Amino acid sequence: MASPNNTSKTFTLNTGDKIPAIGLGTWQSKPNEVRDAVKIALQKGYRHIDTALAYGNEHEVGQGIKDSGVPRSEIWVTTKLDNTWHHRVTEGIDSSLESLGMDYVDLYLMHWPSSTDPNDMKKHLPDWDFIKTWQEMQKLPETGKVKNIGVSNFAIKNLEKLLNDPSCKTTPAVNQVELHPNNPSPKLIDYCKEKGIHCTAYSCLGSTDSPLYKDPTLLLIGDKVGKTPQQVMLMWGIQRGTSVIPKSVTAARIEKNFELDGWELSERDMNELSSLRDRFKVCGDGWLPVKVFFGDDE
Repeated sequence: MASPNNTSKTFTLNTGDKIPAIGLGTWQSKPNEVRDAVKIALQKGYRHIDTALAYGNEHEVGQGIKDSGVPRSEIWVTTKLDNTWHHRVTEGIDSSLESLGMDYVDLYLMHWPSSTDPNDMKKHLPDWDFIKTWQEMQKLPETGKVKNIGVSNFAIKNLEKLLNDPSCKTTPAVNQVELHPNNPSPKLIDYCKEKGIHCTAYSCLGSTDSPLYKDPTLLLIGDKVGKTPQQVMLMWGIQRGTSVIPKSVTAARIEKNFELDGWELSERDMNELSSLRDRFKVCGDGWLPVKVFFGDDE
């Protein structure tokens, strides 16, 4: 059997477009670090960069892409509509494109299913919801500003609500959600697969100082295959059929996270990692004016 070439692997979306299996995440990256991280990642071979209006770093991401010398046409760029912009979708994408210095993005996601009041972050807009936001987002591909549209942080309950609404003419191409061995969400992944929605895993390493780095099963598997815990978690994500967007601003780690060619995890290793008992989420919904996680992903 040929060795898997994961760094050039893509997943085909319901639109026919192909999203690279591994990308660089930029959430929680400090100012002035993102530009170099993006440049380094692209020069190492990454072809997928993930950002968001809410991260406040789209301008730096755009600069890093230009600095890299890699043609824009070869790079998959994802950004996201912020919660307080739900009723201003056109302005939201225009703001992101201006910051990025681009004519289009490959994927535009609704960051959260919460139409937050821009004047009071503890309140939800009284006359708006994510169904209306999606109605507006569906208009974007024909403008040429966006190649694909999708959602993020959507549980099964909210996906059902969206997909069953008569106004939903376009099935989201992607649902970007938190996925790692302590938040594996098998029911959510199966549901998305059934509906033709690809899942991208954020916080795929369990975020900074992750308790996963001390998990004995993970460490044992890493020792057995001669790989770091981070590399094992990324491979687990890709072999599950999800794209992964590990965040790092360190050149050595960016490079290490990309060393995924020529090896794979056995079915037994995959099952063991999918069966870890501990559970934690990096990103909850307590800061939002509405509940978006319902425990329906297991």
